[in-house]
Amino acid sequence: MTTSTPAQREDVNVVDPRQVKRAITAATIGNLTEWYDFGVYAYLATTIGKVFFPSSSTTTQLLATFGTFAVAFLVRPLGGMFFGPLGDRVGRTKVLAATMIMMAIGTFCIGIIPSYETIGIAAPALLLLARLVQGFSTGGEYGGAMTFIAEYTPDRRRGFFGSFLEFGTLVGFILGAGTVALLTAALSEQDMLSWGWRIPFLVALPMGLIGLYLRLKLGETPAFAKHSEERAQDEKRTKREEFRFIFVENWRAMVACVGLVLTYNVACYMFFSYMPTYMSVELKSDISDTESNLLQVGVMSAMLLVITFIGRLSDRVGRRPVLLAGAGSMVVLAFPALLLIQVGTTASAFAGLLLMGLMVVFFAATMTSALPALFPTEVRQGALSISFNVSVSLFGGTTASVMTALIAVSGDLMWPAYYLVAAGVIGGLAVWRIAESANKPLKGAPPAVEMGEEPASER
Repeated sequence: MTTSTPAQREDVNVVDPRQVKRAITAATIGNLTEWYDFGVYAYLATTIGKVFFPSSSTTTQLLATFGTFAVAFLVRPLGGMFFGPLGDRVGRTKVLAATMIMMAIGTFCIGIIPSYETIGIAAPALLLLARLVQGFSTGGEYGGAMTFIAEYTPDRRRGFFGSFLEFGTLVGFILGAGTVALLTAALSEQDMLSWGWRIPFLVALPMGLIGLYLRLKLGETPAFAKHSEERAQDEKRTKREEFRFIFVENWRAMVACVGLVLTYNVACYMFFSYMPTYMSVELKSDISDTESNLLQVGVMSAMLLVITFIGRLSDRVGRRPVLLAGAGSMVVLAFPALLLIQVGTTASAFAGLLLMGLMVVFFAATMTSALPALFPTEVRQGALSISFNVSVSLFGGTTASVMTALIAVSGDLMWPAYYLVAAGVIGGLAVWRIAESANKPLKGAPPAVEMGEEPASER
């Protein structure tokens, strides 16, 4: 065990608060970088369409742009199947360092690809390649980061500390949206098309290097360190046996994880990735792209103010009630939110986006502590990464493309509301199937407490 790993007292992990803060910072900055990229790509969708997919039809450009966005999600399960079990074998820290630098390089490369006008069909091909690198690395990033934070934090505050991972998501999106808004306001449309759109992608490399440095400074999580000691004394499983243990003995937990992630990601990508395009292209709203971006930044800033409080609330009342509140809000508020956005005024659009933000924040604050608790230590990162990324690939990254296609075919502008309601119902069923995990040790791990605190069993 490394010197940076929190001390263990008999069968209890005693957590050093300073180490917890370092672990949260290291995990969060990777999530920040990932979602900064996704935010930039979503907010620059129309510009990217013109640069890489020249066409007389805006809808065709958007479908091609969001299709490239979605293709990266198709390889996320492959990344999860590679990096997840690898993290269970060689350690959480090593895998998180690898995914961090891959993600940063992939994002940076998008910023240096010549336009279609310059190199023809090679331009969208290279864009697709960069997105595939991002998708593969992200397949190991988020599940690994959730596992890392969950295994580093004390049982009684796991919800609060876990919510900082999604705090990083919101900061990343705000940085992405804010950067695009500033560039759009400062540069002419021609300057944005020729070189301005590249700047946000180039910034990702130094951000990634900072994240890599922070992650390499940390030791392994206490739960994994203890598991490694026990595993060294036993005969190691073959890869085939590991996958059998994941898929056969943990399939119920994986199905529940897929359902929860489906619900969260439909709400998340509907709000973060699709709403700017929905307002500007489908509604042809009088609200400018810059104003739309600023409205989303305002909603995300409001979410930043409450997300850690909701995470703390889940430590007190439980994960299930908070997750049920999120699923219920999707069913009840989806139609009012979309109708408000369709009114087309700045005030109504902000109110509608605020309701959508409310749907997202219940899940964002709680999922990072609820999902890792579904699986035992020996397969936690693998089972979580695989089930999470299968769900994201099928239902999250495709949201924008599916909505664009459905509205184009049917002409019905209410499709986003139908989609959100269906996802909320599925989420409610998934929550009903999981056990409460708040204030309990992770499966296969001893109780984790802060210095000076007694484990729950001793109180």
